[in-house]
Amino acid sequence: MKLPAHIDTTWLPVALDRQVGKKPVKREVAGIPIVLWRGAEGLSAFRDRCPHRNYPLSQGRVEAGRLVCPYHGWAFRGDGACADIPGCAGAATRLKAETVGVCEAFGVVFVCLTGNMPFVVPPMPEGPDYDHFWWAMKPEAARVYDALDNVLDPFHTNFIHDGYIRVKHRRQRVEQTIDVFEDGFEATYVQDTDHGWMSRTLEGPRTRSRGRYFPPVAFQGRWEGPRGLTLCVTIWFVPENEGMIRPFARFSTPKSKGPAWLKEALIRLFLFRVIDQDADALRHLRDNIGRFGGPRFGAGPADRLSDKLMRLYLGQPLTPERLGPFEMWL
Repeated sequence: MKLPAHIDTTWLPVALDRQVGKKPVKREVAGIPIVLWRGAEGLSAFRDRCPHRNYPLSQGRVEAGRLVCPYHGWAFRGDGACADIPGCAGAATRLKAETVGVCEAFGVVFVCLTGNMPFVVPPMPEGPDYDHFWWAMKPEAARVYDALDNVLDPFHTNFIHDGYIRVKHRRQRVEQTIDVFEDGFEATYVQDTDHGWMSRTLEGPRTRSRGRYFPPVAFQGRWEGPRGLTLCVTIWFVPENEGMIRPFARFSTPKSKGPAWLKEALIRLFLFRVIDQDADALRHLRDNIGRFGGPRFGAGPADRLSDKLMRLYLGQPLTPERLGPFEMWL
């Protein structure tokens, strides 16, 4: 099991739009180096190699609205066509850089390794009633499957995040229901607010939470109180390669009397430690799986989502059904 099925035909966030300015920006997606740049035609994305001698175009510069390779000075337009070869008469438009699908939306640059796919992302809260911010996280040493398994698993929070989200020795009854779709699944948890100090500080009363997997690499969590949605987090675990991920998350909250920047600051302050804890755990998982020559997963009685995650990860459809409710103690 390596990268998920259909990773080359899905749209993935790779940079905040403000990060792509006058200089080319290098990224890696599913083992493919790419370069983002802005030229005369706007935003473009190429596979990060010059068609002449394979030199990385991300080392080049943008001149006169074209991306110039620093090795021999070949210049490329936004559609990939070579517009100039220094020392030679005329352009060589038949010589092209390999383009990658690119789209700006919600303040983020998305790419698709297969460039002709319709732009589709998980549905997210929109409109004047919500505040939003993006968290472009640093690359982490992790396998993308383990990151998905981790975010879908509520039981690790009593241990890895003991005291922050939940409390190991102070559990509460939770009712879990699982809705299975052909191309995803959603787990609903009916419960009060978790006992960890981060949960108690940031949340009021909670009526339920929901976590949904959108193949191949996206997860969305929604937390709801008596008055409706309190927080929606949509996160993509973008694989740079088989052992590294670059997570991107969009946070949406209902507008309130307090300023949006203050809500963002508080969420970042409290989640910073949780993100580091997960990153550390995922690094340990990746390294130990490597030491033993591959993963060996054992399913416990609470691992009701693992088989569904594995099937979708491998590109296999599910049979729609509703499972539960199940009693859990978290």
